[in-house]
Amino acid sequence: MSFQNPSQTKIFQYLNEAKVIAVVGLSDNPLKTSFQIADLLKAQGYKVYGVNPKLAGQTVNDIPVFADLTAVPETIDIVDIFRRSEFLPEVAKDFLQTDAKVFWAQLGLSSEEAAKMLQEQGRNDIVMDRCVKIELNKRP
Repeated sequence: MSFQNPSQTKIFQYLNEAKVIAVVGLSDNPLKTSFQIADLLKAQGYKVYGVNPKLAGQTVNDIPVFADLTAVPETIDIVDIFRRSEFLPEVAKDFLQTDAKVFWAQLGLSSEEAAKMLQEQGRNDIVMDRCVKIELNKRP
């Protein structure tokens, strides 16, 4: 059985209820999508953390950056992932070490292996191949 995204209503619910978002693969380059989306999330009022081992301990555009998800100092509502699809199972393993609520892989990214890994642990709040910015703009 292949992975299916939740309903549009459920996706809106995730975005409406979220307060804390971790951006995995946050870049310090303002031209990169992960930087731009993190900036947009911050402007929308979310508390944003970056996850990037190369930038850990730094602040990017007023966003504190950590080496991995387990280092983020509070409960994460959405883990917004900007890593290539082949890295999603690795991110899923980190996700399972936290009490984060929603595993969200950005547009163009998906992994059946990551979805299966999460679902086997009862973590069914998964969105893949969807852009947070597009979904925010579609909200009623």
